[in-house]
Amino acid sequence: MSIDFSDFTFRIYTDENVFQLKYDFKRDGDNRFCLRGQNDLLTDKLEFTVDGDGVTCKRTVRNISGRSINLKELSARYVFPSEGRPNCDYYYTTENLRLFHNFTIPVDFDRQNLRSLNGARTVTADTKFVDNGALTNRINSCPYMPFPAVLIGNYNSNVGVVHGSLSQKYFYHNYELSHERGNIRFEFFSSFKSVSYREFKPNEELTDEWYLGTTEHADDFNRIFDGYTKKLKKALSRNRGRLATNRHTLIWDSWNDGIYRDVSENKLLTEAKFAKKYFHNLEWFQLDDGYSKMCNPDVDLDAHGLGVVYEGESGIDRDKFPNGLKGYTDKIKDMGLKPAVWVGGFCPVCSKIYKERKEWFIDLKYRTETSQPLDVSNKDTRKYMRGAISKFVKDYGFMGIKHDFWSYAFEESHDNYSDKSKAGYEYRRWWQKIFVDLLGKDGYVGTACDLSLGNPFIGRYFNNYRFGLDICAGKWSNLLVTMFWGVGCLGTHTGDLFIPNCDSIGLLPNLNDTDFLFWINHAIITRTIVEISGLYSQVGKNDKRLKILQKATACLNNGESVYFAGFDYRAKNDLPSIYYINSLYFARNYRYKTNAKTFAVFNPFDSEKEIAVDFKDINLKYDKATITDVWNGESKTVEKGFKIVLLPHKSRLFTACESVKPNICDGNCEILNLKRNAKSLDFSVDYPVDAELTVNFKVKSVVVNGNAKEFYQKGGKLRFKINGKSDISLLIK
Repeated sequence: MSIDFSDFTFRIYTDENVFQLKYDFKRDGDNRFCLRGQNDLLTDKLEFTVDGDGVTCKRTVRNISGRSINLKELSARYVFPSEGRPNCDYYYTTENLRLFHNFTIPVDFDRQNLRSLNGARTVTADTKFVDNGALTNRINSCPYMPFPAVLIGNYNSNVGVVHGSLSQKYFYHNYELSHERGNIRFEFFSSFKSVSYREFKPNEELTDEWYLGTTEHADDFNRIFDGYTKKLKKALSRNRGRLATNRHTLIWDSWNDGIYRDVSENKLLTEAKFAKKYFHNLEWFQLDDGYSKMCNPDVDLDAHGLGVVYEGESGIDRDKFPNGLKGYTDKIKDMGLKPAVWVGGFCPVCSKIYKERKEWFIDLKYRTETSQPLDVSNKDTRKYMRGAISKFVKDYGFMGIKHDFWSYAFEESHDNYSDKSKAGYEYRRWWQKIFVDLLGKDGYVGTACDLSLGNPFIGRYFNNYRFGLDICAGKWSNLLVTMFWGVGCLGTHTGDLFIPNCDSIGLLPNLNDTDFLFWINHAIITRTIVEISGLYSQVGKNDKRLKILQKATACLNNGESVYFAGFDYRAKNDLPSIYYINSLYFARNYRYKTNAKTFAVFNPFDSEKEIAVDFKDINLKYDKATITDVWNGESKTVEKGFKIVLLPHKSRLFTACESVKPNICDGNCEILNLKRNAKSLDFSVDYPVDAELTVNFKVKSVVVNGNAKEFYQKGGKLRFKINGKSDISLLIK
């Protein structure tokens, strides 16, 4: 399938007119061409570069009228033939999962008539997580920060069309789809967030960039957006989300596991001391909501963040923090940890700042009644917001920030701003840069509500994003929703641009052991363990779940790509059964070529399920492998694949290593720089640990920092003690 630009129509919309200019065509080499249009008010320049099965476009509009114009949006309309029967045409975007609890939606689906989904290869739509005003007729216009791309495909074909954003400096892209005389009419709009129009000043230029291409992998969920993401990663090569921060170290957070607002300086310092000892890669200690005095303590939902600073020191709950927040952060730093803090972007309507400065706020009551976001288009509001974050960082001493309820001020597709000289994404960039300026390169910002559906442009200045609901002390239904939304986010394979965060994992007291391990296995295999939570000091070092958490978090590589084996996202509205990563979950920095894998199988249903694991489906390059169960330690040699029956809510986590060569198949510590030599396996460990490894060879001796070490081996189980940062060799017998 090729793209024919004679099938395109370009338009410019203002609040008064719709302009369809006459364009001149100019070719600049074999792969570049340009369209230029002009009238008395505007110029429109589209520069195209053709590359393989796709084209990138930089579109620049300029106001030459000599006066301000109320610019609403730009559009490009493309008509192309269906690849199969028109009634089998569909679109896929991550927005579908949140709005409709579906992967694919029929092209002619009426988004305001949910009953039309019935019988359309999907289940009935479930919109219980959709706020008022969040569902519109435009695809990808929701406020939930969807991955900025769409696939138009056909159930009977592997060929599809992909469009995606390459810039969000001013515009966001949203879509209308329909059939036109048997063809697909695809119109994509470059629109503004938070304003119905943007004031377009005389001689001002606004640019937009996008990708349009074809794919022959529309039937392969792991490869849908390959062509687009290749371009996207070049465009976002300087993302802050690409930094090592939050990839290999942990944040302890005080909200989940049933702690919530029950925090105090003494309680947190006790947990910090314990967690620092038993989680060797713990770097950050995060105080969540609960440090401020509540303006309405009887209403649990009145989270209070940015408005606290307005109240001065009286806004801090001194019963919990008698030495103030600066006194608390100094003690956390003395422990060798970095203090972080939760900040909410909402202010309760009962708060002092809302009552005294109501003109600083957006009216978002169509979504929420009890709290409101600040109006960032107001210059006095912006001055206050910057000062508030500066207070948390410079005066209170916090080095990282979890920014909750933050996107409501920037991501709405409604007319919310009082001043329309700039649009939402321009102010989003202003706000994000403040955090970078104040926290520096070693700090971090993690995003929470409104939950992101994988937009990597936010990672330009922020480090990690939540993609799921609060698991809290363990809520099975929230766990399943988080898994479902996560499939869409993880399937984009952009964790190297912006780190996905599955939410805190902890002791989860409200889950039974089966459901607890289900969630831990999900967190490990998806490489999304950014935060942990729990009152570990109260259960003690020998607690069974604490030991599982220690092993689960021993080696982090958050953002590593996860793949879904045998998953047909177009066949039914379901979770994948098999997840895999192209590495051993406990080892980083391989120094020899290996085709080792870690994979997990899941049964989220209430009846037993048989799952077939085919080595080809998990991209295993050899027929015979050593398969090791991570939690019961059993290893066996398997050829080509195997079948497994899982009881309800059961999951299993395995590693797969080549059988004919010596390998470490499992471990309870972070193994670095693993290297295979003719007579040994060499690696390093950065901290003291009673090492417990599973190997598929007989060990002759264990050498630690050049000295032979006492060890114990029974079958594949190998144990020895590491006293600190060490270089280790396992000599092969």
